[in-house]
Parts: sequence; C-alpha cells; structure tokens
Amino acid sequence: MTGAGPTSGTSGDPLSVGLPDAAGAPPTAPPGSAPSSSPAGTGRTRRTGRTIGRSLALGLLLFVTVVLVLFVVFNGQSVQISLVFTDVEAPLVLALLIAAVLGALVGWLSSLVLRTRRRHRT
Repeated sequence: MTGAGPTSGTSGDPLSVGLPDAAGAPPTAPPGSAPSSSPAGTGRTRRTGRTIGRSLALGLLLFVTVVLVLFVVFNGQSVQISLVFTDVEAPLVLALLIAAVLGALVGWLSSLVLRTRRRHRT
C-alpha cells in the first residue's frame, strides 16, 4: 500500500472501524453490524471469550472421557476386596471408582464443616 486513498472514516478502510473520521464525526459501525449500547469491541470480545471457553470445556470433556474409557479398559480384572465384615470379589475399576467417590465425599464434607465454622466465628 502506498497511502493513496482515504485513510479514515470510510467503510472501505479496515483500520478505521470504530474510530472517528478526520472531521470529528462519531465512529461508524462496520456494515452489517447492529448498533449496541456497549463500547466498541466489547460484544465481540465477550462472544470470542465464550467460544473459547466452550471449546476448552468441550476439549477437556473429551480428554477426560478418553482417559476414563482407557482407565476402565486397563483395570478390568477382578480383585478380592476385604470389607469389615465380609470379603467381596469385584472388578478393580469399580473398587477404585468407589474409593475415589468416597474420598471426594469426605473432602467435600470436611470443607463444608470448615466453612460453617468460619461463618459462626464472625
């Protein structure tokens, strides 16, 4: 580009979108966009952020699903589980998942108790 042509305020110049023209006129919206009450670019950034967040969540969900399927496939053998009053034979993956759920439950309940204690102190 050699600089021949308009440099501000026209819809043909991609660098002038959202900027006032040389005469001080208010900024013009790009063709095909609806006017909004938010500052220029805020809506686009918010939509892009949501799209990135959804894509990241979908990718993370896909990754966790694949890891979980592999976990189940590689831990399919049966094991002897010794409970307090009896012995049970169950798939290893079931024993590991039950232990993980019980551990998460204990962690959640302990955080709930600590949060309640902090609220009553103040």
